Amino acid sequence: MRSVLITGANGQLGIELAQQFKNWRVIALDHKSLDVTNREDVFNAFTTLCPQAVIHSAAWTAVDECELDPNKAFLVNALGTRFVAEAASSIGAYLSYISTDYVFDGETEQAYTEWDRPNPLSVYGSSKLGGEREVIQRATHGWSIVRTSWLCGFYGPNIVKTVLSLIEARPKLEFVDDQFGSPTFVQDLAPKIEKITSNKLSGIYHITNQGVASWYEFARAIVQLKGQDPSRIQAIATKDLQPPRLARRPRRSVLDNTVLRLSGEDLLPQWQNSLDKLVKKILNS
Repeated sequence: MRSVLITGANGQLGIELAQQFKNWRVIALDHKSLDVTNREDVFNAFTTLCPQAVIHSAAWTAVDECELDPNKAFLVNALGTRFVAEAASSIGAYLSYISTDYVFDGETEQAYTEWDRPNPLSVYGSSKLGGEREVIQRATHGWSIVRTSWLCGFYGPNIVKTVLSLIEARPKLEFVDDQFGSPTFVQDLAPKIEKITSNKLSGIYHITNQGVASWYEFARAIVQLKGQDPSRIQAIATKDLQPPRLARRPRRSVLDNTVLRLSGEDLLPQWQNSLDKLVKKILNS
C-alpha cells in the first residue's frame, strides 16, 4: 500500500485530507508530531517513515500576527517548506504544497491564472510565495502547488463557524464589502488534492469553489442559511475596521481554475451549494 505523509494534519484541510486518502496508508502529523522548522526532525521523520508522497499543509496562517513577527512567518512558511522539500527529495517522494491567493495583490478585475505574476501585499503572502519557490527549486521527484482561498470546513475554526456562533450573541455583525474572493470548502478541495497526488501531476493549480463573493455577501449567506435575518449583517469598508488590520489584504483575489478547466477536469461546485451542505452539517452535529 502506498503511503502519504500529511503535515499540519490537525488543521481543517489536514483532517479532511487524512480521511480522503482511503487507499493509502496515511501518516498524519500535526505540529506536536513534526515541527517543520527543525530540519533534523523533518529529515528523521521522512527517512524513518519513507512515504511515497507528502502533502505539506502545515503553515502559520495568522495573517496579522505575521506582520508582527515576519521572522517566524518566513521560518514556518518558507524555510520550513525548504526542509520539507529537501527531505521529500532525499527519499524520492512526490510533494504537494498548499498555498494561497494572498500571493497576489488583488489589484485587477480579472481572475488570476496560474501563469500570472505574484505580488503579495503582506508578510504572510510573501512567506507563502517563498515556500512556493522552495518547492519549485528543491522538490526533485515531482511536485504540485495548490493555491486556494477562503477555506472553510467541518473541522477546526473558520468564518462559517464564527458567524454561526456570533449571530446568536450579537444583534448585528459587520463585514467588509470591498474584499472579494472565492469561498472554498475542504470537502470539495480534498478529493482534487488526492487525485493530483495519486497521479503525480505537476505544476501550479488554482483550486477554489466557483463563484465570487465579498466577505459581507458570504456572511449574509451564512446567516440566511441559519434562518436568521441577513440584514443583521452590516457592510463596512476595510479602511473603517476598528481596530485596523495590520496586514494589507488583496482587494480581489479571485483565482481562475485555468489548469483544471483546460485539462477537462470537473471544477468544484458553486460556493453557495457547498455552503448549504456545510451549514446543515454543522447545525445537525
